[in-house]
Amino acid sequence: MNARRDNRNPGQGQTPGEVYIETQKIGTFVKVSAIDAKTGFEVSIQGPASASQKELETIAINKLKYVMAKKSR
Repeated sequence: MNARRDNRNPGQGQTPGEVYIETQKIGTFVKVSAIDAKTGFEVSIQGPASASQKELETIAINKLKYVMAKKSR
């Protein structure tokens, strides 16, 4: 299991600022969790282990942005 912080540009609206990324390999899949440091919102995705880590992290962060925007409405 790997964990790290990611400081992406937050953009507009309620979107994540500092994001904690956690990856865990489970057989042929990888589980990636993205956690907003300020609010504690957490999402996770699963993808094939053959996919690039950067791609999976981007998908997880986009999902976090979507969930945070949906909850702020």
